Amino acid sequence: MQVRRFRAEDATAVSALVRRNFMEVNIRDYPLCEMQALFEAYSPEKILEIASQAHTYVVTDEGERIVGTGSITSYWGSQTESILLTIFVLPEYHGRGIGRRIIQALEGDELFLRARRIEIPASITACRFYEKMGYGYKGGVKSLDAEGLYRMEKFR
Repeated sequence: MQVRRFRAEDATAVSALVRRNFMEVNIRDYPLCEMQALFEAYSPEKILEIASQAHTYVVTDEGERIVGTGSITSYWGSQTESILLTIFVLPEYHGRGIGRRIIQALEGDELFLRARRIEIPASITACRFYEKMGYGYKGGVKSLDAEGLYRMEKFR
């Protein structure tokens, strides 16, 4: 497995990876209509838009297939806060340490290293993973926001 920065030609594969997670994994915790809306939203163009505003990484397997992705960007333009976004692993690769590798890459990024606080909008599906990676619930409160996400954070 190799972690590298996202390239524009990765957009279609990353979009497909994210969309599969919505329909195969997150669907267990969220209504079908919400997952369908996210499926439609996360087109290759949306992935390119995210990557234009964030530092995006991909994980590739031995055959150069993209099996994971994640992004980090400034939290609302802050120099001291960052946010992790769009962290997904192909469903058939779950449990192989790829999510951990993505988090490690994001936590080695300059946008993480300059931040005092890093936030993650975590799905119901992913919050236990982020807890294992050292993130806690924002303000110590475990509650879903209006988007159906837990706001999690880590301080440095």
